[in-house]
Amino acid sequence: MKNQKDMKTKSVETALNSEEPKEQKPQQQEVESNSDSSYEVFSGDDSSEDVGSSEESDSAESGSSGDEDFVNEGDSDGLENSGREDDGSEISDAHEGVEESDSSEDEVAPRNTVGDVPLIWYKDEPHIGYDIKGKKLKKKEKEDALGSFLSRVDDSNNWRKIYDEYNDEEVELKKDEIRLIRRLLKGKAPHPDFDPYAPYVDWFKYEDAKHPLSNAPEPKRRFIPSKWESKKVVEYIRAIRKGWIKFDKPKEEPHFSLLWADDSGLTEKANHLAYIPAPKPKLPGHDESYNPSPEYIPTQEEISSYQLLNEEDRPKFIPRSFTTLRSITTYENAFKDCFERCLDLYLCPRVRKKRLNIDPDSLLPKLPSRKDLKPYPVTCYIEYRGHKDAVTSISTEASGQWIASGSTDGTVRIWEIETGRCLRNWEVGEAVHSVAWNPSSEHPILAVSLGPDVLLLNTGLGNEEQQTKVKELLHVETPTATHESGERTSIVSWLRDDKYEGIRLRHFKTVSSVEWHRKGDYFSTVMPAGESRAIHIHRLSEKFSQRLPFKLHGLPVSSTFHPTRSHFFIATKKTIRVYDLLGERKLIKKLDTGFREVSSMAVHPAGDNLIVGSKEGKMCWFDTDLSSAPYKVLRCHPKDITNVAFHRSYPLFASCSDDCTAYIFHGMVYSDLNQNPLIVPLEILRGHTSSNGRGVLDCKFHPRQPWLFTAGADSVIRLHCH
Repeated sequence: MKNQKDMKTKSVETALNSEEPKEQKPQQQEVESNSDSSYEVFSGDDSSEDVGSSEESDSAESGSSGDEDFVNEGDSDGLENSGREDDGSEISDAHEGVEESDSSEDEVAPRNTVGDVPLIWYKDEPHIGYDIKGKKLKKKEKEDALGSFLSRVDDSNNWRKIYDEYNDEEVELKKDEIRLIRRLLKGKAPHPDFDPYAPYVDWFKYEDAKHPLSNAPEPKRRFIPSKWESKKVVEYIRAIRKGWIKFDKPKEEPHFSLLWADDSGLTEKANHLAYIPAPKPKLPGHDESYNPSPEYIPTQEEISSYQLLNEEDRPKFIPRSFTTLRSITTYENAFKDCFERCLDLYLCPRVRKKRLNIDPDSLLPKLPSRKDLKPYPVTCYIEYRGHKDAVTSISTEASGQWIASGSTDGTVRIWEIETGRCLRNWEVGEAVHSVAWNPSSEHPILAVSLGPDVLLLNTGLGNEEQQTKVKELLHVETPTATHESGERTSIVSWLRDDKYEGIRLRHFKTVSSVEWHRKGDYFSTVMPAGESRAIHIHRLSEKFSQRLPFKLHGLPVSSTFHPTRSHFFIATKKTIRVYDLLGERKLIKKLDTGFREVSSMAVHPAGDNLIVGSKEGKMCWFDTDLSSAPYKVLRCHPKDITNVAFHRSYPLFASCSDDCTAYIFHGMVYSDLNQNPLIVPLEILRGHTSSNGRGVLDCKFHPRQPWLFTAGADSVIRLHCH
């Protein structure tokens, strides 16, 4: 019913406010209904009619009873034209003599009859409501954004249209409705005849009234002060005297303030904010005086010495003396200093930060004392001298009595550890890259890599029975060559070397390192330039060599065998890859070092942890059971790390570098998987000297004692003991 009343009101206002008729001849139409109400015939004039833009429009919509009333109306102008019409023209356009009909049949029935039901209930429905017969009102298909935009551009009356969400239709506003909206937006009354400032008319006359409003006499309480109010005033006075009620004292502002005072405390107390005002500029001193003392004025020599200094170190202001203030010249850097001060004020953040009173010692992990972690190498005990050039590699014998060394001077030597005596010396004629002693105490065989060859030498140690076994292993009747399947090219040639009474394994590229298996029958060789055939595994008992049956991702750096399992570790420049040689024969784990280039690798005797050194001076510890990422990254050496090593029985590991130092660490691995390894730095061993930019080239632990051997580029081997 509310919508019906609104439609009726709109139709009446349209009839009253319609302007600009195209023709000034009256139109009449009979209204057939049950009631006797009818509209009078009327006509209107409009002096502001636009020529050539008028059109006929219906002033009222047809109702449910079929009542119709047509009024000629001119084409409605835009909001611009309607806004130019003043209130005087609007009042003169109003029609007179129009009677409103009280008949309910004039009301226009709404299209949607759902009442006050929220339209959001029909959000997901295909209809919007029900008509008067109870049928569903289907929603209109909405145009897409592009179609609606084009239709708005083509339609000149698009600005008149509004969307009726209740009835799901577009309604075009008429000129009188636009005029009504225009008045509401201006804050005026909707009807132009309404005068908001009309004079007040007092309809009641107080003078000579026969029957006044009240003949009751004035009450006495209007002339006598109230005793309850006096009691309340007395209570307030007593509370003020006893101090129960306190008044806010007005803040007394000082009549003067300190010009150079720091008002940071006042601002904080007033606003209670963590705001820090900008610091005051430095106060001028004696140097900035226009007539300073002579000791503050620099001499000409001092001024000339300022020019030799850097721009940052030069004084920004040079004092000068003037007799009067009138003779002072303009300061050259006035604008520059002002600009820099402004930059400091709005570019420099000032935030009050809460400082935490934390003891720095509490942030460090609680490590055991170094005294409790003894024994470990501390000082140099013996120096082994005899090489004429850098010692590139060293290796200790399984019993711990002998040590072998290889140098770039083309010699391989065997030393007695306790006395420092040189037992054997082989002149191989080429620079030695690596030496590796057979880990089996029954086979005192030494593997030496020089150029593309690997020499298996009989050291001559051990008893007669051991020497017999060694000679049988190192005996090659005819030169044997191991071929790849399907190819005729030889991979490795097993040749007899009569000069050194051993075996020479001829490779096709330079061999950089040799590593033995724990049982002493297998050993591996690494050729960095060999590409897909860079790593080979050799079997001494059968004089057989084979290429690693895995694809190498990157240039290999080193390789080693697992101490207890049939796993094989390969270190490339970026990653460490672990392969299974006997079981599934596939990649087991890939460890990402995060280094630029890996230089060395060592596996813990238990086999679940390993350390990796890099040419960045960093060393990382991997726990293979925990993650493929490093457990710890140690930044210890400023230069390249040349080698890393684990002790076989003691919880020690070491690293050596080109900075002529070797670092000793305590590395305890627990059998409990929930407890992380304990890593504690212990000692820094020095003593080697640098040669050609190289320092310590190799380091190895004694197999039984907590001793460390270091080989340097200064052709010296040092033994560090506890």
